[in-house]
Amino acid sequence: MLRTFVAVGLCVSAGAFLAAAVTADDISARAKKLHFFCIVVDTHDDTTQRFLDVKFDIGERSSSGSIDVPRMKEGGLGAIFFSIWIPSKITGPEAVNRAMTQIDAVREQVRKHPKDMTLATTAAEVREARKQGKIAALIGVEGGHMINASLAVLRSYAALGVRYMTLTHSGNDEWADSSTDKAVHNGLTDFGKDVVREMNRLGIMVDISHVSDKTFYDALETSKAPLFASHSSCRAICDAPRNMTDQMMKDLASKGGVVQINYHVGFLSQEFRDAEKADPEINKAISAEVTKRCGENEGCQLIEGDKITREYVEQGKLPRVDFSKIIEHIDHAVKVAGVDHVGLGSDFDGANMPYGMEDATKLPKITEALLKKGYSEGDVKKILGENTLRVMTEVERVSRELNGGK
Repeated sequence: MLRTFVAVGLCVSAGAFLAAAVTADDISARAKKLHFFCIVVDTHDDTTQRFLDVKFDIGERSSSGSIDVPRMKEGGLGAIFFSIWIPSKITGPEAVNRAMTQIDAVREQVRKHPKDMTLATTAAEVREARKQGKIAALIGVEGGHMINASLAVLRSYAALGVRYMTLTHSGNDEWADSSTDKAVHNGLTDFGKDVVREMNRLGIMVDISHVSDKTFYDALETSKAPLFASHSSCRAICDAPRNMTDQMMKDLASKGGVVQINYHVGFLSQEFRDAEKADPEINKAISAEVTKRCGENEGCQLIEGDKITREYVEQGKLPRVDFSKIIEHIDHAVKVAGVDHVGLGSDFDGANMPYGMEDATKLPKITEALLKKGYSEGDVKKILGENTLRVMTEVERVSRELNGGK
């Protein structure tokens, strides 16, 4: 959330996804075949905010935003983590209540579309959904402030299907420092370390996107399971504080983790980031126009923010960023951390998308671009989703051990 072959035979059977066609883009037959046979996993998507609008139905193709069932199928998206997000300034019981409302909204959208989607909580369930030709819907909580400093609330979320939690969002919470706030805890507090341990026991992945560098290292030291960054890119290319340094990516990889590359233009392009900094009035004007169009409707705000930003690009007020920057970040992360430690975390419906990656139908372009760069089909398969499924499997194994199982 932005607020602020090896053979095709190695891949899981695509079932109904074989029928999908990418008609809008010129994708080679080889890339199509590989893409639609593999499980493509997106670890961060903000469409949940749209679910709060009773008029929105994920089963119907929308003319706005990036995600719905028809477009996910068209783009071969096999598994998606829907983000539960509340602004960091909202805390206490209200944050918990609003989070619970969003969790229920995700579950309800899945319930209403049983032929197309199924709720998944394990890697095995994601694979089973694929065999059935369904999209696996998973849930991640974006910000530890939503547990109201309560392990009991964390356990309740786990029981409802939450399978990752981002330790902070854009502001510090009661027990962890954020990358975009003034440090007050020096990383994780003792309670914050207890949260990480309990997440390990519950089988909830520890997500370090948004956290301060010190929080990252505290979590890395504390966790018995691999960590992952659900939607972060490379700080060496774009110096955003919530992107990861090369050393952080190496250290994440050393313990089996994965960095999921974020598609937001402000985390991909230094040129775009510099342009925003050079003229702060642009973001103020965009924010004012968003409020004018949407009021307090957060789902509307996210979609319109992307539209208005594009209008500024077309007017020459902000630089154009193309989807090739996603490939640049993927390639850099692979060179630094290794091909086993990179995945995809789009931030669809929650950020400003680059040209050529406007919605889920464009995802096969990533496969095509990686093949053109010389990546093997086996390595592309890992980046598209197998790395994420491996981390899930390992987190599940650690959970079983901590609960006395094998």
